[in-house]
Amino acid sequence: MLLSDAAKGYEADKKIEGFSAQTLNAYRLQTKLLIDYFGDINMNNITTLQLKNYLAESSNNLKPSSLSHRIRFIRSLFRWSHEEGIIELNPASKIKEPKVGKGIPKFLTEREIEYLRDACFIPVEKALFEFMFSTGCRIGEVVSLD
Repeated sequence: MLLSDAAKGYEADKKIEGFSAQTLNAYRLQTKLLIDYFGDINMNNITTLQLKNYLAESSNNLKPSSLSHRIRFIRSLFRWSHEEGIIELNPASKIKEPKVGKGIPKFLTEREIEYLRDACFIPVEKALFEFMFSTGCRIGEVVSLD
């Protein structure tokens, strides 16, 4: 099966599983990068060495976390293809993620928090700020609340 056809099936499967639109968009981007590199070839023709070369060449300008995301996508796509019987052997099964150090979380100082509080003029803004500050919710999570 061609890489593009397998990717469409993979995306459809993940959509059924309830993956978010943002995740599916990220998968589409990774698929495009993979097809740009290999061409739309038969998945059975891709080897572990070719995947490692692709990752090595594309990792020059990537942060370790972005490279890890790319590797997780590739492993997931090829694992799914193997489980669906599209490919006989999974060439991505031996590919490991790079070690990613844990960064120090960014936080606001008390002064910055006060500046943000002072920037809220109407009660709704103040309520939303206090809610986000006290719960740690992300903006996307707050927007999705009823």
